[in-house]
Amino acid sequence: MSEHEFPPTTPKQVVLAVLGSLVAPLLVIVLIVNLVMGISASHLSDDPKVAAAKAEENLKPVAQVSEAAVETGPHVDKSGEDVVKAVCSACHAVGALGSPKIGDKGAWGPRISQGYETLVKHAIAGLRAMPARGGNAELTDVEVARAVAFMANQSGASFQSK
Repeated sequence: MSEHEFPPTTPKQVVLAVLGSLVAPLLVIVLIVNLVMGISASHLSDDPKVAAAKAEENLKPVAQVSEAAVETGPHVDKSGEDVVKAVCSACHAVGALGSPKIGDKGAWGPRISQGYETLVKHAIAGLRAMPARGGNAELTDVEVARAVAFMANQSGASFQSK
């Protein structure tokens, strides 16, 4: 007997191998069919009312939007300092995007020399990187003018706000 020869197989081994190769896949197929039938049976209903109720439940919106009236009192103009703290200081406290820092007389000097009305006009309409009204559209012209006067006065001007 050479080392590459297999031992002889008996008829009993052949029968067991054939039965095993048929039974294992058949068992897997039966389990898959039972699983699919169980899932489909749990989703199907013979009663039309139950089916309609399930369909209605599946189609209803996930969320609803409701509008509520917002009660606002009369508008009270903020002081220039309040506007600067809330809006303007985001850029003017650190000199972001080339904005003059509050208190920097060298940076504010050329701007102050343009005059109060020009500065207010630029602040309301926006200029270069600065958005109109500093990015807060709810500010009134008076509030913007007060903020301009406050910042300019901190930087060497002597403007009187409206």
